[in-house]
Amino acid sequence: MSELQPVRVRIAPSPTGDPHVGTAYTTLFNFLFARQQQGKLILRIEDTDQKRARRDSEEMLFSTLKWLGLHWDEGPDVGGDYGPYRQSERKEIHQQYAQQLVQQDKAFYCFCSAERLQQVRDAQRAAGESPGYDGHCRHLTQDEVKSRLAAGESHVVRLKVTRPGQVTFEDGIRGPITIDLKQVDDQVLIKSDGFPTYHLANVIDDHLMKISHVIRAEEWISSTPKHVLLYQAFGWPLPKFYHLPLLRNKDQSKISKRKNPVSLNYYRRKGILPPAMLNFLALMGSSFAEDQEIFSVEEMTARFKLNKISLGGPIFDMVKLKHLNQHYIKAMGPRCFAAHVREEMYSQDFLEQIYPLFCERITAFEEFVDKTSFLYNGELDYRDLPIVPKKRTPLETKAAFEKLLEKVDQADVWDVEFVEQMLSGVQQELELKPRDFLMPVRIAVTGRKDSPPLPQSIVCVGKAMTRFRLAKACEFLAQLEVNPS
Repeated sequence: MSELQPVRVRIAPSPTGDPHVGTAYTTLFNFLFARQQQGKLILRIEDTDQKRARRDSEEMLFSTLKWLGLHWDEGPDVGGDYGPYRQSERKEIHQQYAQQLVQQDKAFYCFCSAERLQQVRDAQRAAGESPGYDGHCRHLTQDEVKSRLAAGESHVVRLKVTRPGQVTFEDGIRGPITIDLKQVDDQVLIKSDGFPTYHLANVIDDHLMKISHVIRAEEWISSTPKHVLLYQAFGWPLPKFYHLPLLRNKDQSKISKRKNPVSLNYYRRKGILPPAMLNFLALMGSSFAEDQEIFSVEEMTARFKLNKISLGGPIFDMVKLKHLNQHYIKAMGPRCFAAHVREEMYSQDFLEQIYPLFCERITAFEEFVDKTSFLYNGELDYRDLPIVPKKRTPLETKAAFEKLLEKVDQADVWDVEFVEQMLSGVQQELELKPRDFLMPVRIAVTGRKDSPPLPQSIVCVGKAMTRFRLAKACEFLAQLEVNPS
């Protein structure tokens, strides 16, 4: 790749749920590098998994990144010269390039059923081998392939990996990385539904969109050899790879919703200011100055050095985030403070949404703050509340909450109809009486025994905060089991 090639970087999130704080982390570093180098930031939607991709998730992603002040130069919503910017709309392009590899004998049709592949993997595990594709269809003759395609047999297209051998690529942060091709499968390029896999679409689109630097999370290191093989198969130059260290919990595990809220919606709902979140995320991966912790985006851009990213697993420290947020609150001034509270906490839309819940519960406006406080609180205090029903144990109640959490995590929508069905479904599945399920849930989500109708209350609390409170209630119940007093 020529050193004179313009800098073009991209973020490529999947629209499959709430916007993840890790997406903001990766976007920030791409954003800083693009601005510093007078380059372009591209947003591309990776929606090849059509069963999980959701347009409302895409809209939430746009909204939260813009809320943080992270804007892109090309993307589905702003256009550009290299679109379309949703991978699902590039399906024919991906298929054409896959066919090119098949014609060059660098890829092949595979007709193996899911059942056969599972049997192969089971046998490999039983033999103490690493599970992987066994090459069953690699050597089918052209006549066999044509006959089976003509018969309409279900199939995928796989890359033909040459073994033995190694693949080496340069990571701009870690240096050269070499992987033995024994560890690289004959990866699927085109799925049986005709859509490309992430790996094929990623490489083709990065090349056609002239991406110069791929800056992404370190969890993609293991996939990079597959991408390098595809670049080599097509005869294309490699972009420069940089893999950012993963955000981690205090125990060094990868940050996840099991231990920390990961939804950007949660942090916005919590009242974290955009500059505080950006400052926090920037400090996660890079040291801009040893004697300074508060940075504007302009200062970050000026001091940012891509090859100086710290490899130490950055700890997602909520205490640190709150400390930074307090700094920015104090720096707002009264006018900005008042405007923020009105726009973020007491917005016209939200007040109109909650009006039906409280119009018959408030006799004077002095009651408003007390009656609605659960909608604005974060973590609740469950002490002295009957969160555990009579004749039930804390662990039984915790198990019910955990089952409900599973449904919350799977939620594609968040409205009254869905929440009603979710609550009813879990209650029936666990064979619990309403008082043994709905009252504990009400207390866990609202922190009170008396509140407006539960489904409507849960909708107004929001998915991210509902999840957080249920998880905190589970922690409380676990402690209560150990220490009943």
